[in-house]
Amino acid sequence: MKRATDSMNGTEAMATDTGFDAARRRVLLTGGALLVGFSASRVWAADIVPGQTASQPEAVKQAKILQLDQVDGFISIDAAGQVTVYSGKVDLGTGVQTALAQMAGEELSVPMNMVTVIQGDTLLTPDQGPTYGSLTIQQAGVQIRQAAATARDALLGLAAQQLKMDKASLVVKDGQIAPAGTDTGVSYAQLVGGKLFDLAIDKNASLKDPKDYTLVGQSVPRVDIPDKVTGGFTYMQDFRREGMVHARVLRPAAMQSALRSVDDAACKAMPAYLGMVRKANFLAVLSKTEWGAIKAANALKVSWSDWAGLPDENQLWQHVRQTKVNKTEDLQKIGDSAQALQALDAKTLAASYDFAIHTHGSIGPSCAVAEFADGRLTVWSASQQTHLLRKQIAGMLSMNRDDVRCIYIEGAGCYGRNGHEDAAADAALLARERNDGKPVRVQWMRQDEHGWDPKGPPTLIDYRAAVDAEGAITAWESVAFLPDRPKDIAVTLLSAELADLPHMNAHPGNIHQGLAIPYVVPNIHAQVRWLAETPFRPSWIRTPGRMQNTFGNESFLDEIAAARGVDPFEMRMKLLNDPRGLEVMERLRKLSNWQPRKDAGSRGQGNVMTGRGVSYTKYELVRTYVGVVADVEVERETGKVRVKRLYVAHDCGQIINPDGLRNQIEGNMIQTVSRTLLEELKFNRSTVTSTDWASYPILRFPDVPEVVMDLIDRPGEKPWGAGEPSAAVVPSAIGNAVFDATGARLRSVPFLPQKVLAAL
Repeated sequence: MKRATDSMNGTEAMATDTGFDAARRRVLLTGGALLVGFSASRVWAADIVPGQTASQPEAVKQAKILQLDQVDGFISIDAAGQVTVYSGKVDLGTGVQTALAQMAGEELSVPMNMVTVIQGDTLLTPDQGPTYGSLTIQQAGVQIRQAAATARDALLGLAAQQLKMDKASLVVKDGQIAPAGTDTGVSYAQLVGGKLFDLAIDKNASLKDPKDYTLVGQSVPRVDIPDKVTGGFTYMQDFRREGMVHARVLRPAAMQSALRSVDDAACKAMPAYLGMVRKANFLAVLSKTEWGAIKAANALKVSWSDWAGLPDENQLWQHVRQTKVNKTEDLQKIGDSAQALQALDAKTLAASYDFAIHTHGSIGPSCAVAEFADGRLTVWSASQQTHLLRKQIAGMLSMNRDDVRCIYIEGAGCYGRNGHEDAAADAALLARERNDGKPVRVQWMRQDEHGWDPKGPPTLIDYRAAVDAEGAITAWESVAFLPDRPKDIAVTLLSAELADLPHMNAHPGNIHQGLAIPYVVPNIHAQVRWLAETPFRPSWIRTPGRMQNTFGNESFLDEIAAARGVDPFEMRMKLLNDPRGLEVMERLRKLSNWQPRKDAGSRGQGNVMTGRGVSYTKYELVRTYVGVVADVEVERETGKVRVKRLYVAHDCGQIINPDGLRNQIEGNMIQTVSRTLLEELKFNRSTVTSTDWASYPILRFPDVPEVVMDLIDRPGEKPWGAGEPSAAVVPSAIGNAVFDATGARLRSVPFLPQKVLAAL
């Protein structure tokens, strides 16, 4: 994505009273454009445009407004009428850059080619929180939409004054305001081009009627795809700065080994070698070239202490059960489940479900560039949380936060907090330690990414339920064992921990969400036991907690259906009292041509058994409804599971870009099939052992399922997130389908062939 700024023209113009709510709703006609310095004595070494060399502006420009309650925080219009949208949320390859441009362009009535989105630059964009939780459209997009609506209303007021007409008689098209039925009017550029709005966002500013939409609801082509297809796109791994040096960080031999000694004598004979940086247990080499850094890292003689503090991999779940519990918290409590379980006519069921530790496994290892000059630090990173990263790096280096700038450049995906932030911290620490003004590039290797990115923590859930003589569920209990969370949602920066610098404690995200169930049961008690520790540095990973907890919930619900001898689809319908949820399931029934299934096992002929499974969620019980049916094949002889087809009914309210939504759902389906069937972190007592694609396999193209979907568009409703919810129901749908095919219940993800054979 190109980032652009206007140049100062050195002139100023005083604002005149426009008459519409004076101070709050006037537009300040301040000369020149937005951006970028803080003081006349020092300016940022980095340009706004990634990939270009630093430039010294002729005059220090006005600091960009970042307030969340100001139009200028989100919207600017230049002298040519081009609209720039400033988003604190970023596009991680999910297409939200396009969707945000659609939302802003729609409210401003300008075409897509007049809208540019700047993302995740802490100097230019408001802090809208990390890009996670399927909240970009739902929160950030709605903020941008309201800012655009406020701006449009203000511009209409200005135009009405200039044209001496009633505002209600004016219409906007392509950034031009004119009386209805005429082409004679005034443009946005003429009204405010190249100047600042001085305007608070009006929460009551009228939004466009969906019937008048021309952009929202349309499958607008993604703005990033052409360059990605033709090789013109600049990923973080492609980013370069003039005079840049290259670094490789050497990781400890075990997760908590101490650095005993290091000898770089062999490195000094290498022409490109620039030396090493050692700080406590943090160790890195630098070189003029990337290959030189790799060779130096291999030539360095390093001694680490022994450490073997990880649990026995084969005893992981016993370890989880035996871990100290900090506290127990109720997540859902209705009625008296304990009493219902003790009823004389109650038939009780119990089961335990577990979900393996996962790594993010980004295809491209993490990368970052940092530059420390004139007391200021600039970091280019593919971080999904540049504002939080800025805070963490400033804390790590004991710097003033105003002296740190983080700029987002898209990387090779993340699906949660992977190694991007840690690579950025590596580069920042090295640039600060060298303090020679030269940018430092840190490129992780595959063993870094798999071995040292934070992990999705292990999840263990115990269930109990009671069914009365009529077959009704009278009680539901669940207890999840999860790592406790500090106050702030952040993950410890690895380099800060190794270098013994200030750092925040790791927070795995809201991994308790999704344990509460969306069904009507008279007695429910869902609780979490917050554990004092977890084997690896924890982090959120796509659909954190919601996937693991929904896997347990929806699988155990199927167990109850099987025990009652009823169709699992019909049972869900009877337990739902939410009209939108019921519509999703009815449309899923039609889409998949579901036929009642009561007697599971031995379906199909010969070596291949076939089955169908269903799963449902209302995400976090407050948004985005999803139902999925999975069609699977199971080989009797090998235990291999193949997912042939997934049917998805999806209601996320107002759909911004249908094609983008389909992309998201397809990606969710494919990645989660991989996580369900194959992915599991392997380790010994000292460190991670699954550090490549052979030891941590992912789904390959021949096993990618067909995805069939029914998207429910509700233009008059709020737009909800779609980056996570559909993933939540995939593992349980597959597990339920395997049960339908074989009669064997799989309670442990991943569904490896050996587990299937053991269950059979």
